[in-house]
This record gives sequence, structure tokens and C-alpha cells, in this order.
Amino acid sequence: MPGGLDIATWSILILVAMTGLLTLGIPLAFTTGAIAVALCLVIFGPQSLYLVASRSYEFIDSYVLVSVPFFILMASILERSGLARDLYDAVKVFTGRLPGGAAIITMIVGVIIGAIIGVAGGEIILMGLVALPQLLRLGYDRKLSIGLVCATGALGSMIPPAVTLIFFGLAAGVSIGDLFVASFVPGLVLGGLFVAYVLIRCWLNPSLGPPPPEHELSMPFMDKLRGLKGVVLPLAVLFATLGSIYLGLASVTESAAIGVVGTLLAVWVRRELTWTLLRTALLQTMLTCGVVLWLVLGTNALIGVYNVMGGIDFARSLLTNLPFPPFVVLLMMMAIWIFLGFFIDWIGILLLTVPVFLPAVQAFGYDPIWFGILFNLCMQIAYLSPPFAPACFYLKGVAPKDIRIEEIFSAMWPFIGLQLIALGLVLAFPKLALWLPSVL
Repeated sequence: MPGGLDIATWSILILVAMTGLLTLGIPLAFTTGAIAVALCLVIFGPQSLYLVASRSYEFIDSYVLVSVPFFILMASILERSGLARDLYDAVKVFTGRLPGGAAIITMIVGVIIGAIIGVAGGEIILMGLVALPQLLRLGYDRKLSIGLVCATGALGSMIPPAVTLIFFGLAAGVSIGDLFVASFVPGLVLGGLFVAYVLIRCWLNPSLGPPPPEHELSMPFMDKLRGLKGVVLPLAVLFATLGSIYLGLASVTESAAIGVVGTLLAVWVRRELTWTLLRTALLQTMLTCGVVLWLVLGTNALIGVYNVMGGIDFARSLLTNLPFPPFVVLLMMMAIWIFLGFFIDWIGILLLTVPVFLPAVQAFGYDPIWFGILFNLCMQIAYLSPPFAPACFYLKGVAPKDIRIEEIFSAMWPFIGLQLIALGLVLAFPKLALWLPSVL
């Protein structure tokens, strides 16, 4: 290498360059891409630029990647239809007398919506539009309501079919179907912790979650049953999407296409399918995919060049030779993920760190599927953690005007604590993630 620099020195220079460019406000996609091109020119010469193109093409050419725009399109259509609102209204009447009943319904609906769309941003917007006004109308504590809606919305990236898991599977070269199955129980554990927290707080202090008006509680049982028709269409879409994967009838990409068709049919049955809705949903999908693909191109190019330099072998050797037990090294990796989550998006963290961390994890003998679930749980924390906290900014965009971003930030801390507990449980009991894939 030029100047006699070894791979350790180059690694430090890359980190310094990334930090400097990001501090200047240059987007991560262009930061990583620029560094990749500069490394090619300086170390290998102009003829090596094909590395950037070939590495990016190899990732973009993946068939499974086609599922991403489908899932994002599902989220965009659901966001603009009344399916989520009908689902919420249909089930809320059955838990009115429970402490914090409306908040519990928010959790249940959030899990169902997350299992349909798999995109955290879309779910947070939906829950902010549907559930938050209801909770505030019923007199629920503002911080409890805000925190619950944000944390529940973030579950969209934990409950399959999570887009996060699709990209992890592509980056790590593991089965995306296995990742989907493995994330199911940890996602329910996290949701269960949220429900338990709300129940306990509202039981100890009923003023935090008062019951709805008596006329809503006294609704005849048959009227409640008739209202359940709002559950049929969302559950049909859910079964078409996930059922086709778990029953082995379709691949992830095929099930995503089935999900889009099912969502369109459900919206058409409700007579909400208009050209305006479809056009705006397609536009949002294209914009989101454009951002994601630029990140994929830049970060993959950098990792590809770094690998040719010997960086991946260097990182594996460095991590496996640390004077700590493998479990402590794993904790250090997760600490790095959570720290990076304060500043950059999940896809940048994934594409920059997983190719570096994974060889060491496999050398330690850890299951890469379990490692993927740990990554996803860390990204749950990153979604809520200021100052980046994308979940908070998604909610701010649809919340009532009197809710300030500082108030949203302060409402996150109890739920971040619950996310840390869920992460600790999956760390201590890997079977929470690995039992269901082994059974299926």
C-alpha cells in the first residue's frame, strides 16, 4: 500500500474521514461512496474503480431486494386508507374496562399493523393519526400516550415481515425466512413488556388511563360483534402475506407481491381505491427506495473496497484476539450499534458493521440468526434514542401542534428501558429467538 501504511492505519483514516464528512453534513450515502472511490484511486489506481460498480451491482441484483418496494408500497397504501382506523375501532370496545384498555388496544393493533407492513416509519405515522388522538381524547397521560405510540410504531421493524430483517439477511447471507420466524417471539416479548408496563402503571394510578365514556362501555354485545367486520380485511392481508411464507407457499418476494395485491383488494372493497391514493403511495415508495438504494450503493462500495484491502480479515482478527470472553465482545458490538444509532440510520449501521462483525461472531460459534435478532433489538432502541430518534420525528410530523419534540423525547425513556430488558432476555435466553425456527 502507498506510503507503507498498514491496514490498521488505513482503518483509522477511514473512520476519521467518515466522521469529518458526516460532521460537515454530507449524507452517509455520499460519504461512504466518496471514501470508496478515493481509496480505489489512491491505493489501486483508476483501473480499480470497477470494484465499486461490481460490489454495488452484486447487492442490487439480489432477487429478495425486490420485496422491499412491495412492503413499502403496502405501508404507503395502508397509511392513506381507513383500514387501520377500522381495525382500531373494532377491537377497542372489548377492553374498555381494563386499566389502560385503550393503550392495550393500541399495542395489539400496532402488532397486527406491524405484521402487515414491516416498515416502522409507516406504522408510526398510522398510529400517530389513529391511536394518539383517541388516547388524548380519553384523557390518557400525555407522556404515556406519546411514548406508547412511538414504541409501538417502532415494532413495525421487529415483527415480520420487517424490512430491517430483509437487509440483514442480504448483508449476512442468511435465510430471510428464518429471520422472520426468529423475530416473532422476541417481538411478542417486547410487545408484552409494553402491555405489562401500561397495565401496572394504570392499575397503580388509574388517572393515567381513565375508562372511556359509559355509552361506549355499554354498547350491546351484538353491536360489538358487528364492529368486528373491521378486523376481517386487515387479518386477511396479514394471512396472505405471512401465511404464504410460513406455509412454504411463496418466497419472501412473492409474499410481498401477494401482500400488495391483497392490500389493494382490501382498499378497493372499502371503495377507497382512487388514482390519487395510488399515485401518492407510489411516489412515497419511489422516494423511500431512492434513499435506501443510495445508502446501499455507498456503503456496499466502501465495504467491498475495504475487504479487498484486507480490512475484513483484520477486523475479524482484531475482534477475536481481544483479551475478553466472546460474550463481552458481543456486548461491545451491541454497544457500538446503539451508540451509532444516536447519529445515523439503521441501514447505514447494518451495511457498515455487519460485514465486519459477522466473521468474528461466526468464529465465536454464535448463530447468525440470533445475531440478526440482537441487531434488530438494538435498532429498536436506536429508533427511540435522541438526538437522531427517527420514531420521534415521524410522530412529530402527525402529532397535534401543541406536542413539542422535547416532550416526545422525554416520553421515550421508560420504553427504551423496556427495550433494554427485552434485549437482555434474548441475550440471556437465545432460545427465545431460535426455538421457533428449529420447530418449523
